Amino acid sequence: SDILRVKGTILYTVTPSQPLSEAVEIMSSKDIGSLVVMENGDLVGMLTFREVISAIVKNGGQVGGSSVRAAMESHPLTCTSETDVDDVRRMMLDRHARYMPVMDDRMLMGVISLYDVAKAVVDSQNFENQMLKAYIRDWPSEAGAEQKA
Repeated sequence: SDILRVKGTILYTVTPSQPLSEAVEIMSSKDIGSLVVMENGDLVGMLTFREVISAIVKNGGQVGGSSVRAAMESHPLTCTSETDVDDVRRMMLDRHARYMPVMDDRMLMGVISLYDVAKAVVDSQNFENQMLKAYIRDWPSEAGAEQKA
């Protein structure tokens, strides 16, 4: 939920019946690496550049007339807004997933990327480092402690 709050709520979706060429155009024009595939209000898949490239290779180097359904990952990895960022990171690494839809029951809340997760981890570590450095900087000196005794 913290990552989505920082990232924002803009979502780009396609339907499984849309031509793959339209999905590729959306991804290119919006400069995004994934699209959520929705059908009748339900998440039915994910389309990332990985699936697009595989479809193009299978089609002899052309996008062709195939549909999003033919290329999409039909069982995408998902999490909830309550999933701990360390669990999300582990899940994404285990499945080699670069994008993960965040669901609240059947409602799509957003999509987070491995970049978003890595940035959140680094930001958290930087904050902890700053707090530790401030704590150490304010540590009473031994000479000061002896004078008070």
